[in-house]
Amino acid sequence: MPADPGFYGPLQYSPVWMWAGVALVALVAGWYVVVFASTRRPRMAEGVRRSAALTDLSVLKAAYLQRIDDVEREAAAGNLSLRAAHHEISHLLRSFVRDATGVDALRMTRQDLERHPLPAPAAVVRILYPAQFGVEPLPSVAVSAASARNAVSTWS
Repeated sequence: MPADPGFYGPLQYSPVWMWAGVALVALVAGWYVVVFASTRRPRMAEGVRRSAALTDLSVLKAAYLQRIDDVEREAAAGNLSLRAAHHEISHLLRSFVRDATGVDALRMTRQDLERHPLPAPAAVVRILYPAQFGVEPLPSVAVSAASARNAVSTWS
């Protein structure tokens, strides 16, 4: 019996479609390479290291000592509550440690500071914790400021 004239076999796709698919896959892969390469930091040569920006420690100390004095003065004038003054002194001390060493002491707990080789700030924060989080009566701001001032001025 001869083949049915109403039946046609499947048509073949044109080779153009295959090449269009390959080009589309290559285009997507190229896009990922461009995005990945353009968002990466440039590599430094092994021997060449970027030196950290050096901070003039004496200027940094003077600035933070002045800010601690300002907080003590504001608390003495009654413009700042005792608890807020202790919080600010702790924040200033931790900011000084960050600026002097690069260690992000602002996000460290008292125990983290004690485990880290930062004994002077850890000791002052240990003194400031009851004033920051304890119950009334709060310790004197002058004593806390003197402790922070001592830690900043003796920093080396």
